[in-house]
Amino acid sequence: MLEIKTLVNGIDLIMDPVNEVESVTLGIWVKTGAVNEDKKYAGISHFVEHMLFKGTETRTYLDIARDIDKIGGSINAFTGKEATCYHVKVMSSRLFDGAEVLCDMIENSVFPKKEMDKERFVIGEEIKMTLDSPEDLCHDLSTELIYNGNVLSKSIIGTPTSLKRITRNVMKDYVKKRYTKDNILVSIAGKFNEEEVISYFENRFLNLEEKSEDIEFENSEYRPKVKVVHKDVEQCNLCMGLPTFPMEDVRYYPMQVLNNILGGTMSSRLFRNIREERGLAYSVFSMVSGNKNLGYFKIYAGLNKDKVKDAIEGIREEIILLADNGISDDELIASKEQLKSGFVFSQESTASRMFNNGRMAFLMDRIVPIEEVISSYDKVTKSDVESLITLISDFSRYSAVAVTGNDELNLKKLF
Repeated sequence: MLEIKTLVNGIDLIMDPVNEVESVTLGIWVKTGAVNEDKKYAGISHFVEHMLFKGTETRTYLDIARDIDKIGGSINAFTGKEATCYHVKVMSSRLFDGAEVLCDMIENSVFPKKEMDKERFVIGEEIKMTLDSPEDLCHDLSTELIYNGNVLSKSIIGTPTSLKRITRNVMKDYVKKRYTKDNILVSIAGKFNEEEVISYFENRFLNLEEKSEDIEFENSEYRPKVKVVHKDVEQCNLCMGLPTFPMEDVRYYPMQVLNNILGGTMSSRLFRNIREERGLAYSVFSMVSGNKNLGYFKIYAGLNKDKVKDAIEGIREEIILLADNGISDDELIASKEQLKSGFVFSQESTASRMFNNGRMAFLMDRIVPIEEVISSYDKVTKSDVESLITLISDFSRYSAVAVTGNDELNLKKLF
């Protein structure tokens, strides 16, 4: 069973040995993201992530890239609502060469002002790219509506205005307060020597502050909202959703099974009805997501802009059928087998194992063994799934966003 081991220097370590491979994926996670940001500095966690690649006391941005290239590795990072992760994949024999680059970035980045100005512009272009992508914009706005009033509604990327406020001193102060020993977690999966890994990381991050100040999560009363964004596009991107529960909730596995049946696969009810039978959408699916304190359920469709009413009627029809008739034994079995297979397949990748372990550690404070995941899916009953249908069957509880070229669309009337 995998454990979260706290080293003598205060950082947490997860080791997942996979001796059948010759590679290793190392991730250094920092428990900081959009939820930890001051509104006026929205996007600072993501900005920091970009800047850690721009040079340290001994490496330029080009040195960072070259040092990874010359050992045949790949390096990247991402920022989420609740965490930031820097990761590298290398041959096992090059593990500590890759680790040295990541640790140097986290411990010794210098945030050059000239590079900050350039990267502020780059992120500004990233914001524009999101605004120019109707599907991305639709998902982002729907998440904001579902989580409206609590910290999970905060934007990861920020705004052009908030980015302008983030000076070098503001960034250095944020990193000092958030990149602390108690916020660092190292997740490693692949082929490696466990004693060597422990010895190496016990002697890193010694100059970081010991502790950070965590925010208290305060959930707000959910009130469904509808928003229409008019753009010069031929399609309508529709996203409707509502809040559910966190990843640790006992209903999380049954909710995944229900989601899979309704809109998670090419044999799902929504895909068959909206895509195959009615021909209203090229893309239609549902999804669930769990954070530490809350989660959501969403339905997305990319539609002909004149067929929104028909599509919503089709979605409503499928949900009513679920509420009236429940699910079949065959649907239950197929959904559970698909979910188990997807999880097992992910375990064949060292990168996926590293990501899964790090995410579980942050969101659940433990690593769920593979056997427990499989068993949890196996234990889901028809009544477990059907008890959740009422959660998603009331259309008046859905928040909805449409990004459309139809200026006459009255989305609120359809809900």
